[in-house]
Amino acid sequence: MAVSSREELIQYCLRELGEPLIRINVAEEQIEDRVDEALEVFREYHWDGIEKSYLPVQLTQEIIDTKVIDLSDNNLIYGVIKIHYVGTNLSSNNLFSLEYQMRVQDLYNLIQADIINYSLTQQHLSLLDDQLVGRKPFRFNRLTKQVYLDTNMANFSVGEYILIECYKIIDETVVEAVWNNSWLKHYTTALIKRQWGSNLKKYSGMQLSGGVVIDGAALYQEADGEVNELMEDLNGKSAPLEFFVG
Repeated sequence: MAVSSREELIQYCLRELGEPLIRINVAEEQIEDRVDEALEVFREYHWDGIEKSYLPVQLTQEIIDTKVIDLSDNNLIYGVIKIHYVGTNLSSNNLFSLEYQMRVQDLYNLIQADIINYSLTQQHLSLLDDQLVGRKPFRFNRLTKQVYLDTNMANFSVGEYILIECYKIIDETVVEAVWNNSWLKHYTTALIKRQWGSNLKKYSGMQLSGGVVIDGAALYQEADGEVNELMEDLNGKSAPLEFFVG
């Protein structure tokens, strides 16, 4: 069954644990907490939890004076990779701009030259730019949601744009496929199961009618092993990301 919402994920996990045949002794608030915990781990470590994105920011006088870009209204930003200076236009539709003319010349050269030679030349120019000009230094923390531009802002003007290259969290309220992720479903189930075992541990050894003995400690240990196994599986398969600040 495909899962497409938070509530469907919860019902899926409870069925996996035995409901409605078995009563799962976990409060609704505890279940909600375990779902939140699973989502946090998914966003933090899973290769499908974040994606690369580009955020254009138009410079204001306040940004130039304080050297701070406030991203507090964007809770999806996970980490920042680079800061790119764009200028006054986000596109190069101006036929008479220097950038447009350079690209036209590049296209003409590609028709006559080898693309491998061209690619190596572009990499060499990029290396020279990094060494002689350098990247624009910045600091970012995803808790404060502030990008600090540690550079001389005298060369920047109001109305110009900079482009923030970043990683953004996949919003599960928009992309419903997040809820149906196989690892997330198994991890959430294991967390609820461990919570169930934790709740029953204080009744360990108690005998119910029919001779059934409660063993919450064993249930907890079994679920804890499943949680650790899923984390090891995640760490072993996680795709490497670029270095970012966050």
